[in-house]
Amino acid sequence: MRPRVWDGLALLCSADEMDSLREEEEQDKASPGVHVESASASGTTLGMLVKDLEELDLDGPSIPDPERIRLLRHAENSRGGMPIYAIEPGIGDDAWVDWQSRWADEQVRLRNLLATISRPMRWSRSRRRAIPMVARSKLATPDLGAAATVCAAWWSEECMALTHELSFERDMRLSSRLRGALADLRGQTNPPSDSDEGPTLLVPVQQAHLPILENSLFACDSVEVVRREG
Repeated sequence: MRPRVWDGLALLCSADEMDSLREEEEQDKASPGVHVESASASGTTLGMLVKDLEELDLDGPSIPDPERIRLLRHAENSRGGMPIYAIEPGIGDDAWVDWQSRWADEQVRLRNLLATISRPMRWSRSRRRAIPMVARSKLATPDLGAAATVCAAWWSEECMALTHELSFERDMRLSSRLRGALADLRGQTNPPSDSDEGPTLLVPVQQAHLPILENSLFACDSVEVVRREG
């Protein structure tokens, strides 16, 4: 749940991906729906996600993510520009490049390549398994609940080639950088928040990823220096 008042924004992406978000926004304005159509025809897990969401009574799907864009623009234009942090390291980070290389190696292992053949059948199973994971809410329509189920299935597919070690390493690195971003926000000369508890850093997270990342934050005791973008 998003806090009503927040003082900085941290996105789980790299600075380059943040720039791509802005570019995709402009491209979608010029050709509405171009990225959704491309994803739908791609045959990837993103394409399966988009197709399932299109069948629901929702305002979407949209690419780029309109909530991410809205938060990014709000942070850029409020209070003379609120701090924005890219939590994923960039391509110049050797340790992160090494992690991505090992993940790529895992994706092309024979068992994972063979798994792509049965993806449609596995997608249906993933959706069924995700149903009990979605909490009921009086504020959510059945279509919103179905969308949450589909998104959980998509996350499961995206993480299929991640070993436990790779997943743990990723989440601990992200947690360390989140702590660094919060430390930087707290160190601002004139903190914008009036709260006695200090400033609030808003971090949009995939619902299915949230429990694991939260546990990593509690377990992480390192703080990596992260500076605001711009």
